[in-house]
Amino acid sequence: QVQLVESGGGLVQPGGSLRLSCAASGSIVSINVMGWYRQAPGKERELVAAITVGATRNYADSVKGRFSISRDSTKNTMYLQMNSLKPDDTAVYYCNAEVVLTTYRNLEVWGRGTLVTVSS
Repeated sequence: QVQLVESGGGLVQPGGSLRLSCAASGSIVSINVMGWYRQAPGKERELVAAITVGATRNYADSVKGRFSISRDSTKNTMYLQMNSLKPDDTAVYYCNAEVVLTTYRNLEVWGRGTLVTVSS
């Protein structure tokens, strides 16, 4: 069984910063792509940022220059540094990963999400 656990969400004022973490555990050999998605009330889930095993990064236009994604492959952990936060960034943030299991089967896994609220 593979689990993704997010942490670091909370309430922050506009212009503030937060750092999200996502830790993967279980029968994992490696992780190909890891990503952060978010879903605001009444909206569809959207990709925020993704990072490959080779550290190629991809960002949504709305967060470019403000958010930074990184990963520590030795710890199967991913991070999202969020700066200059805006009220529009308010959402539940989900961790996603494509993992390679010890059976050498690929599996897409989602975390349960962590709430980020940007408000004064």
